Amino acid sequence: MNKDDLSRRMDGAIAALKQEFSGLRTGRASASLLEPIMVEAYGSSMPINQVGNINVPEARMITVQVWDKGMVGAVEKAIRDSNLGLNPASDGQTVRVPLPELTEERRKDLVKIAGKYAENARIAVRNVRRDGMDQLKKDEKDGNISQDEMHGQSDVIQKMTDDFVKKIDDLLASKEKDIMTV
Repeated sequence: MNKDDLSRRMDGAIAALKQEFSGLRTGRASASLLEPIMVEAYGSSMPINQVGNINVPEARMITVQVWDKGMVGAVEKAIRDSNLGLNPASDGQTVRVPLPELTEERRKDLVKIAGKYAENARIAVRNVRRDGMDQLKKDEKDGNISQDEMHGQSDVIQKMTDDFVKKIDDLLASKEKDIMTV
């Protein structure tokens, strides 16, 4: 059993969760909010940060300084179609994205979505644990390790799993607090 490999895979679940959380809107503007958005540009789909600079000039405003004047409309359309509830407006080559106040209902919806993301991360961590446990059982059956070693190793895997699930719960609690803070 390779503990480093299991740990790396569990870390991957945490990294994916952080990435998903960064796309969830809190009350404050953040450049990472727009990063997952893809823009139709030059016949293909490109991340928004490859067609312009994303800035946060104030707490409730994001701006995108579009490099190619011909792409301003496509950037606006991509932001509008992103299901983030944003309404961009262009001003020359700059697309301004004001962030509206989040309603109590919208905040609760975002907390539910964050909970789903966290549950998916927990499932991913448990799947890694199951793979590790299966490998241990196979090693024991093949005679590579003793039964005592298998039990010791399985305790190590379980503790690692518990630690990662706690990290996920802590991230979720922090994100919920962030979303519900008015």
